[in-house]
Order: sequence, then C-alpha cells, then structure tokens
Amino acid sequence: MADHITIRPANGTWVVRAGGAVLGETTRALELTENGYNAVIYFPRDDIAMTFLDPSDRTTTCPHKGVATYYSIVTKNGTIADAVWSYEAPHDAVAEIAGHLAFYTDKVAIEQV
Repeated sequence: MADHITIRPANGTWVVRAGGAVLGETTRALELTENGYNAVIYFPRDDIAMTFLDPSDRTTTCPHKGVATYYSIVTKNGTIADAVWSYEAPHDAVAEIAGHLAFYTDKVAIEQV
C-alpha cells in the first residue's frame, strides 16, 4: 500500500442518505485515510441501492489509487451530479476498495449510527 494511504474496517453501522432517501446501510464499510485529506468511508456496492445511481461520463485518475468512475444520484427532487465515485480496478496497493463506492459528503449525508 502507498505509504501515505491506510485502509481499515470502519467500525459500526454506516448510513448514506440523499434527497431524503436512504441509499445504503452497512456494517462492512472501509475507512481510507490519505495524508492531507479527510478520511473517506467506502461502502460495499452490494449494500447500496444501485437503482438510485446513474453512471456518469466523468472519470479522474489518482496516481495512488487508479481511475475513478462516477455516478449521479437520482432523487425525487432532482439529480445530484457526480456525487459518487468508485475505483473499479484500483492499483494493487489499494485493492481492498474494489467493489466499493464513496460519496461526496457535501452532496449526501453519511453518518455512523
């Protein structure tokens, strides 16, 4: 793993909400910490209601994690563009986050319950 990235199980139950709807709840979340950034909670894809997510054309590349793909969230109040990202084929050093989704906390509510 990159020296400045740590991935560990996120203790407890985690919930993500958008537009008044619960998108997912899990006890299997991962917490990724990277020097200089806030910790990010990654939810297993199987624990997210994927019917609310639409794939986006946006991609970005992180030299430490790989290529991120994005999703927009469709709610009854509208679409929240590019609110979710995933590393479908992350670099070997962070392979644990494959099959997980992360959410922008300024676009959704993430809480430990």
